[in-house]
Amino acid sequence: MPRLALFQPDIPQNTGTLVRLCACLGVAIDIIEPAGFDVSDRNFRRAGMDYIERAAIRRHDSLATFDRWRRQAGHRLVLVETDGACPYTDFAFEPSDILLVGRESSGVTGEVVAMADASVLIPQMAGLRSINVAAAAAMVLGEGMRQTGGFAALLAQAGASPPQKTGTSDE
Repeated sequence: MPRLALFQPDIPQNTGTLVRLCACLGVAIDIIEPAGFDVSDRNFRRAGMDYIERAAIRRHDSLATFDRWRRQAGHRLVLVETDGACPYTDFAFEPSDILLVGRESSGVTGEVVAMADASVLIPQMAGLRSINVAAAAAMVLGEGMRQTGGFAALLAQAGASPPQKTGTSDE
């Protein structure tokens, strides 16, 4: 299943929301520091609620440390950015991908762009700056999980069978 990485997050509520999302979906999350807040921040903890203890969080003290780790582990880095190379719905995700989102205030550095193996974007209305990082990460992670069988695995773990697809009629 794909992982989610946050590059130097600076809004604790967004980070807490994404930690909660990852805990609920069984997705590992990487936090590349320095963060713009202390991870013991009450806003981070409030947004993450009791899910923080259930999340598979890996903290990296620098971008270089994260990059060394992910290369050694064989993860492809897919950058989610406003000027990515292709729409995320047209991208072929792999189970070992790490989907990386940038800082809320400033995105990612040129160094991050250079180390990414691929980049995707969320098509949006012209003239608007960007979608909230937590919403954008959820959208792209959802597509990555759909493509790699992540939701089917969650259903199987819960003992449920996936719903049957139904045909549609043009009538």
